[in-house]
Amino acid sequence: MHSGRFDFDVGIVGGGPAGAATAAYLAKAGVSCVVFEREVFPRPHVGESLVPSSTRVFRELGFLDAMFAAGFPKKYGAAWTAPSDPRLFEHDWVTTAEVDVAFGERDQPGVGLDHTWHVDRGRFDQLLLEHARALGATVYEGAPVRDVAVDTDGVDIRFDLDGRRSVRTRMVVDASGRRTLVGGEMGWKVKDPIFDQFAVHTWFRGYDRTAFVPDQPDKQDYIFVHFLPGPNSWLWQIPISEDVTSIGVVTQKANFVRRKSEHAAFFREQLGTRPPVAQALAGAEQLRPFKTEGDYSYAMSRIVDDRVVLIGDAARFVDPIFSTGVSIALNSARFVSRDIVTAVESGDFSRSAFSTYETTIRRGTRIWYDFITAYYRLNVLFTAFVNDRRYRLDVLKLLQGDVYDEDSPPVLQRMRDVVSEVERNPRHVLHGLLNELTANAFAPGF
Repeated sequence: MHSGRFDFDVGIVGGGPAGAATAAYLAKAGVSCVVFEREVFPRPHVGESLVPSSTRVFRELGFLDAMFAAGFPKKYGAAWTAPSDPRLFEHDWVTTAEVDVAFGERDQPGVGLDHTWHVDRGRFDQLLLEHARALGATVYEGAPVRDVAVDTDGVDIRFDLDGRRSVRTRMVVDASGRRTLVGGEMGWKVKDPIFDQFAVHTWFRGYDRTAFVPDQPDKQDYIFVHFLPGPNSWLWQIPISEDVTSIGVVTQKANFVRRKSEHAAFFREQLGTRPPVAQALAGAEQLRPFKTEGDYSYAMSRIVDDRVVLIGDAARFVDPIFSTGVSIALNSARFVSRDIVTAVESGDFSRSAFSTYETTIRRGTRIWYDFITAYYRLNVLFTAFVNDRRYRLDVLKLLQGDVYDEDSPPVLQRMRDVVSEVERNPRHVLHGLLNELTANAFAPGF
C-alpha cells in the first residue's frame, strides 16, 4: 500500500507482544510495516500470566495453534489468599480470607476456551514476533531505535543495525514498553501519584504449588496471589512449566530494599510472613538471579497524535496485580490496527484518525485502574463480591479482561460505593481494614 516516498507504511518501535501483534494484524491486512526490536529474541521478561481476553487476539491472528503447540501451562483460574485476621469474620458478608474463580464459569464471546495460559515470556514473545514475520512484517532484531522525527509529511526513524540507518514511514507506533521511547521524548509521561509499587522476583524449580490446595490438585496451576501483612504488599505464584514457578514479591516503594545485596534477604523475609509459602519453597532450586522492577504505574497525557500512536506499556501501565499487562498490549494492538488500516487507506494520519482506538483503550485501562484501586483500598471487599452470587460473574468478566465495552460496569460502581461508605464511617466494622494506598481511593486523579 505504501508509495515510493516511503520505505514502509508503518514503523513499529518494539517487538514485544504489543508491537508483534500490531505487526501481525497489519501484515494480514496488507499494510507494509517494519518492527525495530533492540534485543535479540529470546530474552527473559517478567509478566508471565495471561488473561482470557488474549485468546480473541490469538484467534484473529491465526496464532492459537502455536499456543497449543508450545505446551505452555494452561491457566484455568486464579486464587487469592490472605493472612488470617479475626476482623474478617466480624461482618456477615465477609466469610473467608481465600477466594478463587474458574474462567470457565462465564462464557466469553470470541474466546471459546475455558482457560488461558501461563507463559515463559522469552518463548512466547519470540513465537509471536516470528508469527508477525511469517505473515509478512519486516522485523529487525538487535536494532535499537535512536531517534524518531515526525514532520507534516511522514516519520524518519533512525536506528542501529550494523551501523546507523534510517527509514521513512507514514506513521510510527510506539510499542517500546516501559521505556516509552516516543512518548517520553514528547514529554507525555505522567507518573502515577498513587501507585508506587516495586517488585523483586525470580524462578524456582521444585516449588510445591499445592500448598494451599492439597486436596484440589486441579488448582495447582492457577495463578495465586498471596497477600502479605504489610500495606499493599503481596506475592505472585505463576507456573512456568511443569516444575518451574515464578515467585515475586510486590510492595510499596517505602518498604522496598534498594540495595541489590539485600534483595534475597528481603524476599525471604516477606515470604516468611506467609509460612505455607515459605515451607513450600523449602528445598526448591533458584534458577535465576533476583530481578527488580520499580515505579510501576504511569500514564501518558496523550497516546495519539498526528502520525503517532502509543500502545501497550508505552501508553499506560497500571499495576500487575491482575496480570493485565500482556492483555492490554494484545488488545491495544487489536484496536489500533483497525484505525491504522483505515488511515493507510484514506491517507489521513491526523490525530483524529486514531480516536476510536484512543477512546477504547483509555476506557479499558481506566476500568482496570479503578478496579485495582478498589482492590488495594479494601482487599476484603473483593473477596466478598466474588463470593456473592449477585456479583460473581460480573467480577469474573473484569478478571477475564472484558473491560472495553462499557464506561462504568455496575459492579465496579457498587464496589466504589461500598469503599466510600467504609471510608466515611470510622465506626464501620471494615474501616480498620482499609489499606493505606490513598486517603480517598476515588479522588480525582491524573
